[in-house]
Amino acid sequence: MKSRFVSYLVLFFGVFALSTSAIFVKLADAPSSITAFYRLFITAMILLPFVWLKKENRKELLSLSKRQWGLGILSGLFLSMHYVLWFESLRFTSVASSTVIVTLQPLFAIVGGYFFFQERFTRGAIMGGIIAIGGSFIIGWGDFQVSEMALFGDLLAFIAAGIITVYFFIGQHLRKKLSVIPYSFIGYVSSSVFLGIYALSRQVSFTNYPLKTWQAFFGLACIATILGQMTFNWLLKWLSTSVISMSILGETIGTCILAYYILDEHISLQQGVGIAVILTGLAIFLIQKNKADNKVERPLITPVKMEKEGI
Repeated sequence: MKSRFVSYLVLFFGVFALSTSAIFVKLADAPSSITAFYRLFITAMILLPFVWLKKENRKELLSLSKRQWGLGILSGLFLSMHYVLWFESLRFTSVASSTVIVTLQPLFAIVGGYFFFQERFTRGAIMGGIIAIGGSFIIGWGDFQVSEMALFGDLLAFIAAGIITVYFFIGQHLRKKLSVIPYSFIGYVSSSVFLGIYALSRQVSFTNYPLKTWQAFFGLACIATILGQMTFNWLLKWLSTSVISMSILGETIGTCILAYYILDEHISLQQGVGIAVILTGLAIFLIQKNKADNKVERPLITPVKMEKEGI
């Protein structure tokens, strides 16, 4: 993507779509394993015609190496683990607490990006990231519950944050040579298989759910996954995991706004301040990261080039 501005615009659209996740999970009256299964299974079924009918997508899938297949399936395993842990956390702690903690993935992304992808971050970018993360804690601080059940839910959300970061790192690697639909399809199908096996092991029902729950399943698939997470999969070809993970902090903002209209949860002054802090931190991080990337991408003018160009 040539325009960094357009990629950021698409990124924030994806973040808002992803913000519906916690809302739909709360509305779904089903076990977490079933909710996660149908989210990815329905998504995979929606993508199937695009994989089957488009020649380029079929050709890509058939030409994949064993290593690429293995990494794609591994990404599906990490994605399934993320959803089970996060959805389960929502049963022990509040929406705000769980969402704040699960969006701490930038901490993992920055460290991983530095060591595995040789990403470099300016002090300003790191400071912006700290400010944005601080804004998330401002939003959720009053909602953190000091109890064993709530702390257990918070721990599950924290582990889920680390796992989804690994998923995005694998995607950042695979998306260099693989289109978004084939890559996403492999991950979603393998995730569905893992989640289906897990649900069977828990002996939970795959049917007999009210209409409201099925509507939540389709909302998770069509809005939160295809318009949200799949947008991130598409952007991984142009943006790093650290940038995407940092921007996902904005999910907290979207969730607060949607919870106000759908779940009748009010937005307090504290949450309003937190939203402003997150937006400020994200702006600082993206501006500083963009400057750092431009310096790296700028071609060096060597003496030989200078002579050829008449400088």
